[in-house]
Amino acid sequence: QVQLVESGGGLVHTGGSLELSCAASGRTFRNKAMGWFRQAPGKEREFVAAITWIGGTTYYADSVKGRFTFSRDNAKNTVYLQMNSLKPEDTAVYYCASTIIYPPPRLPGGYDYWGQGTQVTVSS
Repeated sequence: QVQLVESGGGLVHTGGSLELSCAASGRTFRNKAMGWFRQAPGKEREFVAAITWIGGTTYYADSVKGRFTFSRDNAKNTVYLQMNSLKPEDTAVYYCASTIIYPPPRLPGGYDYWGQGTQVTVSS
């Protein structure tokens, strides 16, 4: 089992910044990568970004490329999502997830464990 705990969500104005973090614990040795997904009310869960534990290769959705930065601290088993230039359309519950698949998939079904989610609200 892998446990994922997110933190860092909140309310911010358009153009503001937030940093999300996700700490992994448990049997993490099989994990190849971590991903962030988000889900807005009435919408499907969508891919935001992913990062590999080895090498730190990052992948981004087109909608966040250039605004979000995904990083990891292997020693702490923690990943971070720095979100800048936030827009109202970024409002959603953000989930981190882990996968044993490489390269990391962009579909939720490719991930084995999920955090509880953290709300991000961007006001206009």
